[in-house]
Amino acid sequence: MTARTFRVVALPGDGIGPEVVDVARQVVDAVAPGADLGIEWDERVVGGASIDAHGTALTDEVLGACRAADAVLLGAVGGPRWDTTDPDAPRPEQGLLGLRAGLELFANLRPVRPHPALADASPLRPERIEGTDLLVVRELTGGIYFGASGRDGDRAYDTCVYTEAEIDRVAERAFQAAAGRRGRVTSIDKANVLESSRLWRERVMVVAERHPGVHLDHMLVDNAAMQLIARPADFDVIVTENMFGDILSDEAAQIAGSIGLLPSASLGAGTAGLYEPVHGSAPDIAGRGWANPLATCLSAAMMLRYSLGAAGAAHRVEAAVGRVIADGPRTRDLGGEAGTADVRDALLGALA
Repeated sequence: MTARTFRVVALPGDGIGPEVVDVARQVVDAVAPGADLGIEWDERVVGGASIDAHGTALTDEVLGACRAADAVLLGAVGGPRWDTTDPDAPRPEQGLLGLRAGLELFANLRPVRPHPALADASPLRPERIEGTDLLVVRELTGGIYFGASGRDGDRAYDTCVYTEAEIDRVAERAFQAAAGRRGRVTSIDKANVLESSRLWRERVMVVAERHPGVHLDHMLVDNAAMQLIARPADFDVIVTENMFGDILSDEAAQIAGSIGLLPSASLGAGTAGLYEPVHGSAPDIAGRGWANPLATCLSAAMMLRYSLGAAGAAHRVEAAVGRVIADGPRTRDLGGEAGTADVRDALLGALA
């Protein structure tokens, strides 16, 4: 069988990004032959590294390379050296927002599935998180992060705007995902206060009519924040707008015991996507060899499944990660003393 060749742009980014992306690349390369995949890696700079090199967090050249690729694997962006309150100064996060908008990636998928071996690492009691298997589908290119903002005298403003089409397409992604899971969507909004949330609720109900086999619930965001802690196992697929999704997905991450375990996929209308761990750049441990690469490897597994059409290879990676979580070694964020290289070697050993 002739190997299918895919071009993947690797964006290591800042902080621990280069360390975890390096491990994920090795893991993908290890499973690619068995899936008849040929991976052509194209490494580029983004975020703070791009600011240092080019004065901007995302160059047109890098964006063009990402648009031409089959998938993009990102490490992390940001760090204190680029922090500023100057509204005209470039910030690393602008690179990430630019990628999402420039690639038209409107749906961010974040699965949360605690591992039994790490039940004690969660701040919640083991019996409370038992059975949790949820997916947060966050709208990614609209809302307050992309609305008009600025300052006018002693006032500052940020505008939350959504169109029907923006809501419909992310809701469709959520219902499609739920149809392949437990068949339940919880739409989260603030419809008792915000007009944009009232439109959100109306459109989600319209999309629900096209999926009669999927049950729809509505929940206000403040109640959802409480219920995620009180009864996380009751959720299947959560769909919500950009800022609410940003906050709730990080809250849900703690259910798993470590943000270092959670992957994400950002998808658009086609199969190309951007894959990245949920965690940040962790500049305090960058270069020490302590970073946990498992979330990036799980993000690479999502890349194999959604963009490269290699579900079998994705399952192999996920199984290897599960074995390492169960048997060790464990990095410091999971209560161990292992380094990034130790985890890499264990993953490659499990795949072999």
